[in-house]
Amino acid sequence: MTAPEAVLEDFLIDAGLAAPDEPTRWRALAGGVSSDIWRVQVGDRVICVKRALAKLRVAADWRAPTERNATEWDYFQVVGGLAPRSVPRLIAHDPTRGLFAMEWLDPDIHRLWKTELLAGRVDPADSWAVGDLIGRIHSRTAKDPTLPARFATDATFHALRLDAYILATARAHPDLADRLEAIVRQTAIQRFALVHGDVSPKNILLGPRGPVLLDAETAWWGDPAFDLAFCLNHLIIKARVVGGAKRALEDSFEHMIHAYRAHVDWESIDEFEVRAAALLPALALARVDGKSPVEYLDESQRAALRAAARWAVMARTATLDLAKRALLQPT
Repeated sequence: MTAPEAVLEDFLIDAGLAAPDEPTRWRALAGGVSSDIWRVQVGDRVICVKRALAKLRVAADWRAPTERNATEWDYFQVVGGLAPRSVPRLIAHDPTRGLFAMEWLDPDIHRLWKTELLAGRVDPADSWAVGDLIGRIHSRTAKDPTLPARFATDATFHALRLDAYILATARAHPDLADRLEAIVRQTAIQRFALVHGDVSPKNILLGPRGPVLLDAETAWWGDPAFDLAFCLNHLIIKARVVGGAKRALEDSFEHMIHAYRAHVDWESIDEFEVRAAALLPALALARVDGKSPVEYLDESQRAALRAAARWAVMARTATLDLAKRALLQPT
């Protein structure tokens, strides 16, 4: 058990979640690089407490505003109103301390999607459900005129996504810099919907009522193509390395796209797909040479993904199917 800092205990007391003399049990949770997260037991009740870090836990010097803790709270508020079963229920927020409490989701009935995929337990229906969920969120938020100002988080999104992933990759691959910088500029100017910014299997629980989105620190009013490409990228990388699951992961890729496409009503599907298809290989290369490399690839797998992603970036794939084929080509 983790000995809690005084500020953490004060948060529980001030929020009415614990009495001043009530014992609490804190357990730090592993896996996050951008925040401290705890499982907290107060009496018979279990909750989850989260605090954003100023410096992320990666090898590179990667810093970002801690105000993203409040952005995540806001994202869960908005999406909780649209799809209440698809985000954690919120309990208490302290923006001054940079902390919030939310419900604890029992891992016995909320399986982490990343764990399932890496173990080869791949069900394309899960991808369909995720694609349907993020498509619904994008479509419904695109119609809300109150959200652009509420999620004007360009600086955070640039620091945590556009710079840390794509521009860092451009610095590692100078011959591709013009193309990667153009993709960043194109992404940055889009203003269509509420973007989660980290739709990754590590941030998705497969619950009894469907997928649950976690870790919305990088939420941004911007380009929904980023969310779809970001998640599809994880399916592509795992299709290259998870033995025996390549076909199921390719099917999952298609299921996600088909479910998502049904909701694209804020622009033409062709314009949307061109941007998503450009982002996909850029993000694949970023998971090798950006600030947040995928941890489960060995050196030969890194080299193979790097070669395929470089080729796809240079080829300027214009559809998601062409991007998928380029990224899965043998190298």
